[in-house]
Formats: sequence, C-alpha cells, structure tokens
Amino acid sequence: MRTIFILNGPNLNLLGQREPEIYGSTTLDEIRGWCEGDAKELNVAIDFRQSNFEGEIIESIHAARTQAAGIIINPAGYTFTSIAILDALKMFNGPKIELHISNVHQREEIYHKSLVSKTATAVMAGFGAYGYRIALRAMAEMTK
Repeated sequence: MRTIFILNGPNLNLLGQREPEIYGSTTLDEIRGWCEGDAKELNVAIDFRQSNFEGEIIESIHAARTQAAGIIINPAGYTFTSIAILDALKMFNGPKIELHISNVHQREEIYHKSLVSKTATAVMAGFGAYGYRIALRAMAEMTK
C-alpha cells in the first residue's frame, strides 16, 4: 500500500484556536481524522506529522525518501524562510504538494514568496482545512 506523508509545520498544532478568522475553527486532530477516513477510501496509508521544529520536519522529509510515495506539506512559517526544508524536499523524488489553509496571496507581502514552491509539484492555497482532503485525493491520483 502506498504511503503519503502529510507534514505540518510550526503553530499548526494550535489550529482551531489560533486566528480562527484566518485559519478557521477546525483543529489539526479533526483534519487528521478526515485524512485517515479518506485514506481508507482511497486505499492509501498516511503518516500524519506536525512539528514546531525545523529539524524534525527535515527528518520527516528524509524518512519519506524511503517510506513515502508522496508528500503533502504545510510548512507554515517555514514556507518563506527555510532553505534547509527546501533542500530536503529537493532530495525527495516523488510528487510534493505544498498546502496552505489561507490564501497566502491575499495576505501581507511577506507571505507571497514561498521557497517551498520552487520544488513543489503542485501548490494549493485558500481552501481552508478542507484543502487537506483535496490534496490527499490529488496525491492519491498522482502516485498511482
């Protein structure tokens, strides 16, 4: 069975509490539950992770090199600052979807220049928490 890594960056553990006017009221645990249910339907396995630490995210990307068919990543604040995450993603040969809950292009200028996009197969933004479900369905198709 194909495994898809779903990686979440800093502060996403506080979804549902943090700036609900931007990120909504859905928690990361609720998103995980949706993805687990969808994964069964799609006949894929998921490895769902969140970390507030750059090195842990990099270690997860390294693990994906031998364990995953694809990566869905919401790098959060590291999207715009982490060359190290960009470099790790470059070493992953499968498809990569960069995912953002908010439409980063409607936000302040600092959120407009993603480093991760330079290596992403596809980029999704602005679908809210539901974007995870869309991304998982897309990745299941991309990794057939």
